[in-house]
Amino acid sequence: MSNVKFIHTGDIHWGMVPESDKPWGRERSRDIRDTFAAIVAKAGELGADCLLVAGDLFHRQPLLRDLKEVNYLFSTIPQTRIVLIAGNHDRIRKNSAVLSFSWSPNVTFLESETFSSVYFREINTEITGFSYHSAEITQPVLNTAAAPQDGRIHILLGHGGDLNHVPIDRAALLATNYSYIALGHIHKPDVLAPRRMAYCGSPEPLDKTETGPHGIYFGEIDPISRQVTRLDFISMSKIRYVPLIVNVTPATTNTELYLKISHEIESRGADNIYRFRIRGMRDPDTVFELDPLKLRFRITDIQDESEPQYDFSALFAEHPSDMIGFYIRALDKPDMSPVEKKALFYGIHALLLTTDERS
Repeated sequence: MSNVKFIHTGDIHWGMVPESDKPWGRERSRDIRDTFAAIVAKAGELGADCLLVAGDLFHRQPLLRDLKEVNYLFSTIPQTRIVLIAGNHDRIRKNSAVLSFSWSPNVTFLESETFSSVYFREINTEITGFSYHSAEITQPVLNTAAAPQDGRIHILLGHGGDLNHVPIDRAALLATNYSYIALGHIHKPDVLAPRRMAYCGSPEPLDKTETGPHGIYFGEIDPISRQVTRLDFISMSKIRYVPLIVNVTPATTNTELYLKISHEIESRGADNIYRFRIRGMRDPDTVFELDPLKLRFRITDIQDESEPQYDFSALFAEHPSDMIGFYIRALDKPDMSPVEKKALFYGIHALLLTTDERS
């Protein structure tokens, strides 16, 4: 018997429109669907015996049309056994369409709110898990699971990991003797124990905090030792959220900053979505115009943290007894907090623009 091959995914959030207030929101929704279709195709391409979906396949209660769309994709890989559970977002309710839906023959939905399992004799593999029937599960349910010593390959499928969604204890989970523990809910891919336990992460990043690579895990389990012999991360996302810091100087002009940021984006890929922090000292008379950049590129956030380069000693010497001198004397001190610095900079800028008599 050859190694049992599996793909571990989850947190697809089919139906979500990330950054719906941005021009690219609808395109990102399409990316989620396209990437999931690519994952299903990858399972067929790699000859995966099992495709494991660790919850939140859907962003909300799936409508019948959503179920039909996903089920069609599953039906295109009839040789792959698909096992899925519901997470907190697509939790099962009394009127859920999924309860009466007829899945493709290669799909098993572990819909019970208590542990249930499916055994595939031809690959001697049993997959165990449970689905959410409520928005929160505060009990560490997964820690109580235990794989029997019956000669089968055992895989645990779970969704959770924070205080309100099935808290987990890594040591307790590793003691359950499962060959592999496939977890969902945390959107960043993370191997918690080498070739034993992992979060698959969301295949597509879903908001600006989800930086780094996103994709799936592909693994193989030896049928004799019943141990995972390989666990490879495969990048699948169409885009990345890229955080960048751009440093400026008092000599930096708006044109230079525009060209600098444009070059950074074009060198990394204009399809990605960017967050910029502008840092350093700038000319006090310079106000960076950032809207043209936001109109041209996918920039979800620009934070101008640059500071005007005032010579407070020279200013005080020039204005020792007027409002500017008083303001500098009152606020300028060592170890100012960021808020105090802003108050000083903005106040001085406003006073320098004032043409009224200062006293």
